[in-house]
Amino acid sequence: MYEDFHVTDRWSGEDLHCRWTANIVAIATRHADAVDIRFDVSGRPVWIAMPCLAWVEQKKRTGHVITDALATQAAGRYLKKAVESGYDNGREMYTMTMDEVLEQVDAVLHEAGHTRNLRYLVPLDDAQPQV
Repeated sequence: MYEDFHVTDRWSGEDLHCRWTANIVAIATRHADAVDIRFDVSGRPVWIAMPCLAWVEQKKRTGHVITDALATQAAGRYLKKAVESGYDNGREMYTMTMDEVLEQVDAVLHEAGHTRNLRYLVPLDDAQPQV
């Protein structure tokens, strides 16, 4: 669904290839109470920051957790909508609100039917550091 997709930029008409590359807990990397979802967008890194409070609220609302795969799909859907609407202006990081996360989670679950229908996240070879 939204871990590897193409989208047309509203302003340039350019076809952008968006691929998920990583989920990182931002507490350790930038001291933020968030999970950062990284995408490669036609060669440039784009991060979608999702507040951890959304995980707590989703559990309270539904009794279910936001899995890594669900977070990735929700962030990808948000990114796709941002590009289609013209909100994407080449920034490297987008910060979602808790309500935006929950809205995207609901939309992904509606589209997929259940988290078991989401694709497994498989890291791309080119996303792995070379040692």
